[in-house]
Amino acid sequence: MLKIFLIKLIWKYYTNWGNFMNLFNDTLSTVLVRQMDACTLRQQVIANNIANINTPGFKKFEVNFQQQLQQALGKSDFTMRTTNARHIAPGQSGLQNLEPEVVQVGDTAMKAGKNNVDIDEEMVDLAANTLLYRLATRVRSDRANTMSYVIKGGR
Repeated sequence: MLKIFLIKLIWKYYTNWGNFMNLFNDTLSTVLVRQMDACTLRQQVIANNIANINTPGFKKFEVNFQQQLQQALGKSDFTMRTTNARHIAPGQSGLQNLEPEVVQVGDTAMKAGKNNVDIDEEMVDLAANTLLYRLATRVRSDRANTMSYVIKGGR
């Protein structure tokens, strides 16, 4: 039953080429790729913070991406549309241009003669970032496996 449903879904996209293109270039895929990029950068920033834990005067850095993503997904500005099913679909509104931003955190209290890096906080951030990256890669992998299953005709 699932095989028939998936084949019908692919056929629907195949007969409407513009939507077929969106099957591979949709919002979720773009968000997943951008999220994985942000997680990779966040991992490097956290590692840098931990490496400088004993550096006097060092101010920790963070990656700002989630707020940008929420703003981009919540936008309701003018969107383009196709007038013919054979036209290439317009890109997602600004999602391709999302870039994670590294910001210096200066508002937390610095320890006397040291810095504002808390090893416990960094380790929690590291674990959370690892889980978020694993989630994004798992969803992306599952989508690719589903597409492969459908293309192979359920074999």
